[in-house]
Amino acid sequence: MSAAARRDPAAEPHVPVLRDALLAAIAPVAGIWIDGTFGAGGHARALLEAGAARVLGIDRDPVALEMAAGWAGRFGDRLTLVRGGFGDLDRLARDAGIGSADGVLLDIGVSSMQLDAPERGFSFLRDGPLDMRMGREGPSAADLVNSLPEAALADILYRYGEERAARRIARAIVAARPLGSTLALARVIEGCLPPARPGQPHPATRSFQALRIAVNDELGELVRGLAAAERILAPGGLLAVITFHSLEDRIVKRFLQLASADAPGPSRHLPRSAGAAPRFARLTRKAIAPDAAEVAANPRARSARLRIARRLQAPPATPDPAALGLPPAIAGMR
Repeated sequence: MSAAARRDPAAEPHVPVLRDALLAAIAPVAGIWIDGTFGAGGHARALLEAGAARVLGIDRDPVALEMAAGWAGRFGDRLTLVRGGFGDLDRLARDAGIGSADGVLLDIGVSSMQLDAPERGFSFLRDGPLDMRMGREGPSAADLVNSLPEAALADILYRYGEERAARRIARAIVAARPLGSTLALARVIEGCLPPARPGQPHPATRSFQALRIAVNDELGELVRGLAAAERILAPGGLLAVITFHSLEDRIVKRFLQLASADAPGPSRHLPRSAGAAPRFARLTRKAIAPDAAEVAANPRARSARLRIARRLQAPPATPDPAALGLPPAIAGMR
């Protein structure tokens, strides 16, 4: 019987996306792994069951670590849980006695347990406070919606949600303020856009994504996390990143391109600089997507993409956020 078949579904709040594809791509699993986005712990548990000697699980959401209390103990000292952001994972690892890692996993974005909790305010499908804070700290979505100038709101919706109607929606939000609940905001957005056709996403999808990214500085954290992973990985170690939308995937793809041996030159007529030693070797030239069976079992996996690279001997470098495609800072944001 497979490890997947032996799992108790009741003990696993959600199905970790691309779990089987990840394990197949990194087999054999061994050594010390860092799960920088622990969430409900599905990936960390899979790594331990597949043979990892130790896993450090990091999450900035205290609820995630509290939820693991019921099962984490069975792995003893093979599983260590730490609260913090994965952008700081190298320091957190060293504080936990880990000098280098054999693998780092980052599963970017909001978790199912956060989406499914109305009181967290991530979803427009259930009414709840307009919060969206993964770590329960700092300004909430309500703070941004009710205080930022119209131009700043429009920039957030356009840059982080790729919402073409950003200016129209921002104008309507300002006119409707104050807004304190998810459904109140969703209704304002719906009033600015045509109804969704069958099979199309809800009209508020892009705007809610944009606000969530802004509240949690998700793209900035991703850039910091990639750099931290590079610093902590031992030569030969693996970096695996799962993304869920084009903004995230673009940053990861560009980071690995620029750090790898096959990074492009400044133009098709000029070769790559001979002085820049490659720091990673890409194991996935094309991102791994979920198969039809996984999408049927877990529709939220549809947009997931997995990229994997192996750390080489060259010393780490500090990435240029602009070169990775990180949108410029928005005026009025922290």
